[in-house]
Amino acid sequence: MTDTLVNSSLVHPMEKFQLKVNSLFDSKMTRQSDRFWKIAFLFGDEWSYWKKELEEFEFTMKDSISELLEVESWEEDGDSYHTFS
Repeated sequence: MTDTLVNSSLVHPMEKFQLKVNSLFDSKMTRQSDRFWKIAFLFGDEWSYWKKELEEFEFTMKDSISELLEVESWEEDGDSYHTFS
């Protein structure tokens, strides 16, 4: 139980967001080809925070959800992300 709490606090906030978005995809509420603006409606009041975070990682609202789901590692150094495809 303690390990779970410690590990969850070490998860990057963007990884948590990515998991939420992936669950929307898994539940068929979104498709990978959908653009970020579509999920803005689903996140409601939280959206302004997540939009700012996405923009800091150089995503735009025209990018598709699949681009977010492809990210395998989030780094704080220089606010960059890495895909390994």
